[in-house]
Amino acid sequence: MLLPTDEVPRAGAVLNPFVIVDDAAGFLEFVTSVFEVSETVEARTPMPDGSLIHAEARVGDVDLMVADRREGWPARPALLQVWVRDVAEVLARAEARGAEVVTPPTHFYGETTLGRMLDPWGTVWWLYAPAPGRPDPEWGSEVFTTLDKAMRALGTKK
Repeated sequence: MLLPTDEVPRAGAVLNPFVIVDDAAGFLEFVTSVFEVSETVEARTPMPDGSLIHAEARVGDVDLMVADRREGWPARPALLQVWVRDVAEVLARAEARGAEVVTPPTHFYGETTLGRMLDPWGTVWWLYAPAPGRPDPEWGSEVFTTLDKAMRALGTKK
């Protein structure tokens, strides 16, 4: 059913996220700065009013696509998972750019470190880094409580 990965144009991924936010250019700047990735310049498609109907940043082998919310459109931020080398460093870079740390670097399943952040556009990012030799967390740990708190708070925002 799915197109084989080696047949996806531009060596892209089979599944690529697309978010619709206010200030897509700002969101793209946040992503490229925090993760030290580049915008796919040829994909940038501005509308006559200067807003973006399409833009992309290549994050690993995935194209993260973004557009400005148009009048009558709801914002559609996302829940995104990214593997990084250093969760604490990425969280610090993001926090310096207006993100809120949801979960500080925490032991997670499968010998990994997990951190979460909420960016100024409402996207919750799961950041993972390998952490060999670390035990799995117990139910009710910070891994679960911080996410529950953040998601409940998002549910109260209009």
